[in-house]
Amino acid sequence: MADNAAMSVETITPAEALQRQQRGVLLVDVRESHEHATGHATDALCTARGIVEADPQALLPDRMAEVILICQAGSRSMRCAEVLVAAGYRRVASVEGGTARWMAEGLPVTVPEGDLDFYDRYSRHLRLPEVGEAGQRKLQAARVAVVGAGGLGSPAAFYLAAAGVGHLRLADDDVVDRSNLQRQILHTEARVGVPKVESARVALTALNPSISVEVLPERITSGNVEALIADADVVLDGGDNFPVRYLLNDACIKLGKPLVYGAVHRFEGQVSVFDAGRQRGVAPCYRCLFPEPPPPEAAPNCAEAGVLGVLPGVIGMLQATEVLKLLLGIGEPLAGRLLHFDALAMRFRETRLTPDPDCPVCRPGLPFPGYIDYQAFCSAH
Repeated sequence: MADNAAMSVETITPAEALQRQQRGVLLVDVRESHEHATGHATDALCTARGIVEADPQALLPDRMAEVILICQAGSRSMRCAEVLVAAGYRRVASVEGGTARWMAEGLPVTVPEGDLDFYDRYSRHLRLPEVGEAGQRKLQAARVAVVGAGGLGSPAAFYLAAAGVGHLRLADDDVVDRSNLQRQILHTEARVGVPKVESARVALTALNPSISVEVLPERITSGNVEALIADADVVLDGGDNFPVRYLLNDACIKLGKPLVYGAVHRFEGQVSVFDAGRQRGVAPCYRCLFPEPPPPEAAPNCAEAGVLGVLPGVIGMLQATEVLKLLLGIGEPLAGRLLHFDALAMRFRETRLTPDPDCPVCRPGLPFPGYIDYQAFCSAH
């Protein structure tokens, strides 16, 4: 069938296509929307190939009418033409060399008004059916709160900015130190001594000036945490201490926000999604995993125990991946799963997590118990 169809498709030059178009023949540009945005043959009907092939009669009700198809270089229009011929269309032509040749020959082109940066910058996302223009617009409208602009927050925020998350709010009260540069990729030698959030804003807006980066050079407390995350679609925990982790967990449960968790220690890291605020009794929270914080000697910070410089990059990248999945509603988030990474062995392993039916914060039907003194809580254990 395909061979017979191919034999029935006429191939014509762009100049021939223009002559026929001027006589009233329909020219259909079957490229994707982001390709149309960079310019298309004037007066062409711009409709993605998949739409044409899914229901050709909705677009072309007369199977005997002449139609010309054009794509970028000629191959997609030929394949689409073969589908039309197999569906009973008798006068189908494909433009050799496609839009690239059309433009090279100086034939009339229309460049639509609109956000060319959007279609160019995110073209690889737009090619993914799971993302596409609708998904990319979701990312553009999304708001993500990132707590910590250090080892985890740096790679995570960098990838979220690159992916086009429209509004990033970063909170960190620290300044850039030379020892940070081994792993905190948002910062540079020239910005040593600068507040981390300001250094991050410079780096992120340089990477993607189309997004909004809001910075809070503050330590997160029970007094300001809700203002930080209230309008966020997802919260990313890039902190490095237990009081902040418990505080974020409790605030996300109260406000019904998904929390993307990450932690690193020497050569190992872990990632999970805690979504108990939206899924009481189904998804666990951070307290279900750690009802009590470990003693300080069992969990020293990076300054005390050291950390392989690339490790936060791996974990932060995984956190960013989970954020994008949550924003797009695709894939299987890490809710109810704890992913462990061992850099020395180069192994991942997964631990299943279940909600604690006696959790003091997230058990079903329990009103929010209020914030506590998290510093004292973590110091007492």
